[in-house]
Amino acid sequence: QVQLVESGGGSVQPGGSLRLSCTASGVTLDYYAIGWYRQAPGKEREAVSCISTSEGTTSYADSVKGRFTVSMDNDRNTVYLQMNSLKPEDTGVYYCGARYGSSVCSAMHFWGKGTLVTVSS
Repeated sequence: QVQLVESGGGSVQPGGSLRLSCTASGVTLDYYAIGWYRQAPGKEREAVSCISTSEGTTSYADSVKGRFTVSMDNDRNTVYLQMNSLKPEDTGVYYCGARYGSSVCSAMHFWGKGTLVTVSS
C-alpha cells in the first residue's frame, strides 16, 4: 500500500524558514511526478512546486519562485520542500501528491494527509 507522509510543518515568523518532507512507503519513487500543494483557510488547493523523480526537472508557482526549492533524496525515498523568506500568505496546509509514470504534476494518484504551516508575527 502506497503511503505519503508529510512532516516539518510548524509556526514561524515572517522571513523565517521551514523544510517540509514527503516520505513515501510501499513504493520507490523512481518514475513519479511529486507535487507540493497548499490550501489556505477558505481557499482552494493550489500547486506550489513539482519535481520529476526520473528527469530531475522542477517547477514552481510564481508566488514562491526564488524562495522555495524542491529536491529529492533517493536513498530516503523522500522529497523535500525548502521554504525560505516565508510570508504570512504562505500559511496553509501543505500536501504532497504523487503521479506514477509522469513528469507532470496533474491528476495525482496518491496524496498525503498534509502538514500545517503557519507564518505569523
